[in-house]
Order: sequence, then C-alpha cells, then structure tokens
Amino acid sequence: MRQYAIKRVALFVPTVLLLTIIVFVLMSVIPGDPALAVLSDGEGSYTQQDLDKLRHEFGTDRSIPVQYLDWVSSAMKGDFGDSWWFGAPVMTELKTRLPRTLELAVLAIVLAVVLSVPLGILSAIKPDGWLDHVARVFSIVGVSIPNFLFAVLIILFLVRMFGWLPPLGYVELWNDPGTNLKQMAFPALALALYDMAFIARVTRSSMMEILREDYMRTARAKGLAENVVVIRHGLKNAALPILTMTGWQFGRLFEGAVIIETIFLIPGMGRILIEAVFQFDFPMIQAVIVIIGTGILVINLGVDLLYAWLDPRIRYA
Repeated sequence: MRQYAIKRVALFVPTVLLLTIIVFVLMSVIPGDPALAVLSDGEGSYTQQDLDKLRHEFGTDRSIPVQYLDWVSSAMKGDFGDSWWFGAPVMTELKTRLPRTLELAVLAIVLAVVLSVPLGILSAIKPDGWLDHVARVFSIVGVSIPNFLFAVLIILFLVRMFGWLPPLGYVELWNDPGTNLKQMAFPALALALYDMAFIARVTRSSMMEILREDYMRTARAKGLAENVVVIRHGLKNAALPILTMTGWQFGRLFEGAVIIETIFLIPGMGRILIEAVFQFDFPMIQAVIVIIGTGILVINLGVDLLYAWLDPRIRYA
C-alpha cells in the first residue's frame, strides 16, 4: 500500500507539469493577437508603437520557451500573472469564484451518489421488477439528455408551471445559506442528471454480479440479515467500479460547470472562462484550465489511493 501510494504521488507531479506545457503551448500558437484585440476594442486609433508597447507589457514579444519558464515559475508560487482584460491579478479574480464552482460540483456529485446508488442497489436486488424498469428508463433518459438542455428545460418548467425562479443576484453560502442553496439546487440537479443515470447503471450491473457470488449465498446461509448481506458484503465488494465512475464523473462536473454557470448566471470559474475566451485573456484562460485540470488529477489520485485502501490486492504495475 505504501509503495503504491508513493509511486502514484510521484507520477502526479510530472503529469501536472505536462498539463502546464500543453495548456501554455496551445494558448501561444492559436491564431489571434491579444494586444491587438485589446487595442481594437478600445475607442480611438492606435499606432504600431502602441501595439509594440502593449505586446512588450504582455510579454508576447518573447519566445515561447522563455514565456513558459517565466509563467510556470510564477504559477508554482500561486501567481498566474495579471489578467489582460480585467486589469487585476488573475488569482484576485479567481479566489472568490473557485469556491462557487467547487460548491456546485460537490452538491452535484453528492446529489448524484445519494440518489443513484440506492436506486442501483434496489434495481439489482429485484431485477425485472417495476422499480428495475423505472431505473433503466431513467438511466437511458439521463444519459441521453445533455446537461445544458436539461438546465434550459428546468428553467422553462419553473417559469411556465410555477412562475418562479431562484434569486438571480448571487448570495455567498456563508452570508445566507438558505438563499444560496435555493440558487444552487437547480444548477446542481441539472449538472447531476447524467451522473445519476450513469452511476445507477454501474451500481446495478456491479451489484448483480456480486449477488451471484458464492460468498453471498454463504453469508445468507449463516443467518445474516439481508441488509447486512447486501451492504456489508455486497456493496463493499462492488464499490470499486462505483468509485471509479464517481471519481470520473466528479472530474467531468468541472467541465459541465462552464455551461451550467453561464445558464444560471453563477459567477464561478466556468463563467469567467467564457468571458476570458471572448476577450483573448490568455493568463486567465491558462489559470482556469490549469486549476481545473489539476483538480481533476487530484481527484484521480484520490481514487487510485482509495483503490488500494479498499482492495489490498491492488499493486502498482
């Protein structure tokens, strides 16, 4: 277990470094001149001297390797530079937005797991029953509807049926938890639909395989209660596939948050990423992608370490 954990953590560092290289190089070679975009958006004309001066301020007049080394050395200290569009340090803009996106993702994955795992277990215990048919229909519908379409349908349903929408002015969780949860409930539901359907399917298939094992019949023959057999012996051994999908889906939630935050007007990292893309704000784009990418890598690392804790037979090979 210890050797496995050390090797997984050691692999994490070069993976993050590779992520920064890919993000920076892609941002540097895509068409478009940020300095030209900023000057063109302003009022009045500009000269070639103004353009050269702004390129020098942005640092885009240097070679890509020099730009990267300067950027990554600062990023390792938590400094992603200044936003070219907002005119402020990137982390100043992101430090208030990161908790909002994290809250949305956590609410969505908790909602998905709490609803889907029991549904998958009950569906596996009584296959071909009415609940199993309902669960399978729900799974097919859930994986077929994109989360952005489901978000729009939620808004239309609330407006048409109840004439009600959650408050649009965002309220921080620590200022007013009740209002904040009202604002985040429907975005979390829209973000969690696909995850609920997928995790329910994985839970059902994994549990059905485990319920056929000999040790499950042995546990029942010993006189153990059915809930003990299913939860302690069944769910524990079926947990690895469920954990795999939950970790993967949790990472996907950060991607889906980009669209959901825009639809529900949540001022998180996804929404500022959209704004930065339209404004050619490369430092902001790079920071958001690196932070989200690193978060996904941390989640994957945590899942790998949980593998070894749940199943001691797992080794690094």
